[in-house]
Amino acid sequence: MNALIAEFIGTAVLILLGGGVVANVVLKDTKGHNAGWMVISTGWALAVFTGVIIAGPYSGAHINPAVTLANLILNKMTLMLGMQYILMQVLGAMFGSFVVWYMYKDHFAQTDDAGAKEAVFCTRPAIFNPKINLISEIVGTFVLIFSILHFTNPTTHQGETFGLGSIGALPVGFIVWAIGLSLGGTTGYAINPARDLGPRIVHALLPIKNKKSFHIAYAWIPVVGPLIGSAIATILYLYITT
Repeated sequence: MNALIAEFIGTAVLILLGGGVVANVVLKDTKGHNAGWMVISTGWALAVFTGVIIAGPYSGAHINPAVTLANLILNKMTLMLGMQYILMQVLGAMFGSFVVWYMYKDHFAQTDDAGAKEAVFCTRPAIFNPKINLISEIVGTFVLIFSILHFTNPTTHQGETFGLGSIGALPVGFIVWAIGLSLGGTTGYAINPARDLGPRIVHALLPIKNKKSFHIAYAWIPVVGPLIGSAIATILYLYITT
């Protein structure tokens, strides 16, 4: 186990559970069919929590290029290592989405709605308006990164360490949950370029009947928006803390 493998596995599990909850809710004849937005938002929050638990001890659990960009701006890692992190995140997201498709393959075959099948892999705006869609992804990711940057490490006093261990990853899940419930209604809150781009590529490659197009006119927004949001959040954090 090393940092790059951890990023791959952590991101793969993130997408396995995140894409999995969407599949369970939107695909036909599943046990969770039509369970609703609350279930999807909660599932994604717990997916992030699980991915962070796995990758945290080895890589710091970026599992998101937006987090890696923040660390690059903070000069906490080299550009080469950052690019390797991002590559493993994208590959992990692709692998996780493939496993979701294979696991729910029978339900994909039963589902006629192309939009529902696409939703298992990637986001699509409720109303296509590139300017507003981009702002939505910027704002959502700003909240995520700005909050993460204010996390504090466990403290040690008189030889005793005060911290939450794996439960320390729980705040990240809560933040993603809050973003999903409050800010996710416009675009589906990708807030993670790897989470959207990797599975979108897999969706385009898989032999899924009656599927939507790659939607290149929108596909760049869940990639560029989170990166802009991360940069703004990190620069503001540096400004107010130094």
